[in-house]
This record gives sequence, structure tokens and C-alpha cells, in this order.
Amino acid sequence: MTKKRVPPFSPEVRARAVRMVLDHQEEHGSQWAAMQSIAAKIGCSGETLRNWVRQAERDEGVRPGPTSAEKEELSRLRREVRELRQANEILRKASAYFAMAELDRPFRR
Repeated sequence: MTKKRVPPFSPEVRARAVRMVLDHQEEHGSQWAAMQSIAAKIGCSGETLRNWVRQAERDEGVRPGPTSAEKEELSRLRREVRELRQANEILRKASAYFAMAELDRPFRR
């Protein structure tokens, strides 16, 4: 079982940083400049903050692409498919093992 990674920034901090970018982008030359300025203040990289802003825009329907809920659902379904494939493989091997054991058994009349 893998350990679940804990993100270094809480959802509240992320939401506040995104809100700050959207509220203060007019004060800077571009949205990227606002991201760089705010990222330095909260202690993350500009690229990380850009990813948060883009995802927030997708979640609000402003930008095309999968929303956070869709990404979570896709991840859950992929995990489920992986587990089912593993279970099928185990059952296939067990079936083959017992079939061979049945063939090796002496024939009774």
C-alpha cells in the first residue's frame, strides 16, 4: 500500500492565493506578473500558482478541460480497473492451477 502524499498547502491557502491573483491581476502588467508576485509572498513557485489558477478556471467553466471532480472520478475509476484486473489475473492463475491438479489426479471408476 502506498502512502498518501499530503500537499504542503491547504485547500484554503490555495483558494486564497487564486482569489488574490484574480483580484490583483489588473495592478500588474499581466496575470503571470501577479502570479509571480503572490507566489513569492506565500512561498510557492509561480508555476505552482499558475496550475492552481488554471484548475480553478476549469472548475468554474471559464477554461476548457477536466474539472477537479472529473479528475478525481477518473482517478478512482482507473484505480478500480487496476484492482479488478489484478483480481482477474489471480482468479485466472488459480483456475489454471486447479485444472492442472484435476488432470494429474488418477482416474477412478
